[in-house]
Amino acid sequence: MHAFSKILTPARTVCHVPGSSKKRLFETIARIIADDQPQMPYDEVLDNLVAREKLGSTGLGQGIAIPHCRAEHCTAPLGTLISLAQPIPFDAPDERDVDLLFVLLVPPEAHQQHLDILAEIARRLSEAAYCERLRAATDDRGLFDAAVGDTG
Repeated sequence: MHAFSKILTPARTVCHVPGSSKKRLFETIARIIADDQPQMPYDEVLDNLVAREKLGSTGLGQGIAIPHCRAEHCTAPLGTLISLAQPIPFDAPDERDVDLLFVLLVPPEAHQQHLDILAEIARRLSEAAYCERLRAATDDRGLFDAAVGDTG
């Protein structure tokens, strides 16, 4: 069982999200998380994601980004998976626009766990066949099932 099945839920998996910029996208992500996790204030999620992104782009290349941050009101690691309706610029090393994002939030004290989960997410998202399945999803449930399916 990989990290996605432990930290991702159908409510935080959204297919074909419209997005015109990183800022708009982070606003959408913060809303998805705050709506699903009432203990996590929208402003905290948004501010932490934006602050982390200012340190350096979380775009990996190949159309993938892994925005991540620590959040005071986060009690356990949680993920949000987004596919975009249209790719957007993300300052990725290969300069390719991003269309798949896995967002990771962790409690402030979860240092090693944060690194371990990030490494597993990055490994999984480096698998071309896996990303093809994610990109082929046509709805939220299909995207969730593609993400957590035991296929790798």
